[in-house]
Amino acid sequence: MMGIERTLLFLALALLAEIAGTLGGFGSSVFFVPIANLFFDFESVLGITALYHLSSNVSKLGMFRGGVDKRLLLTLGVPSVVFAMLGGLATRLVATEWLEVALSIFLMALSAWMLLRPGWAIAATTRNAMLGGALSGGMAGLVGTGGALRGLTMAAFNLPKEIFVATSAAIDLLADVGRALVYWRNGYFHGHDLVYAPLLMVVAIAGTWVGKSLLRHISQEAFRKIALGMVLLISVATLYTAVRAIRQA
Repeated sequence: MMGIERTLLFLALALLAEIAGTLGGFGSSVFFVPIANLFFDFESVLGITALYHLSSNVSKLGMFRGGVDKRLLLTLGVPSVVFAMLGGLATRLVATEWLEVALSIFLMALSAWMLLRPGWAIAATTRNAMLGGALSGGMAGLVGTGGALRGLTMAAFNLPKEIFVATSAAIDLLADVGRALVYWRNGYFHGHDLVYAPLLMVVAIAGTWVGKSLLRHISQEAFRKIALGMVLLISVATLYTAVRAIRQA
């Protein structure tokens, strides 16, 4: 159990992660995982992130009632769930740092290109949705977060922002349940970490509410740019963290 000051700092950063994740349209784990890495060991980060994300996505589904895109829920969501579980099982077998480096470079290049060429987009096909779901789910299971890749895939379908957030949350929720079961089987839920679960539940609800309030004042085009910009920034931060971990190994 951390001291009061470190606990408050952790919760404040988790709140900012939830707000940013809501504004970007993809889950808070892309921000929460690097934050949690500063306070917990890798196994605890995976377990806590899964629990936090469950609360986060339930609150999003409750607050964003614009509906869920059922086609994407099926074509992107099902592969995401399957590969999230496979990724979770592979955490004991795969060195994830090099995977993070490769994925970060790819996402940096693609998101930068889409920002510089706003008329260009990934083709909104079933094949691309399934591929994006498989890759994002696999990364979520392996390293705790795949929201940036899922957000980039979903951006191709140009959904209204409310439906974008609700659909992303629904897909994330399904994947969270799957990987949480795997993490529980792997022993990643530690008793001394579970004390943070109710606190993070409150943070997730508050962060989603603030994010939704801010999102009302953002246009659809600005929302797309924010989502792509966040993917770019997250990719840079993930690349830095992965390279530092490789050097320290």
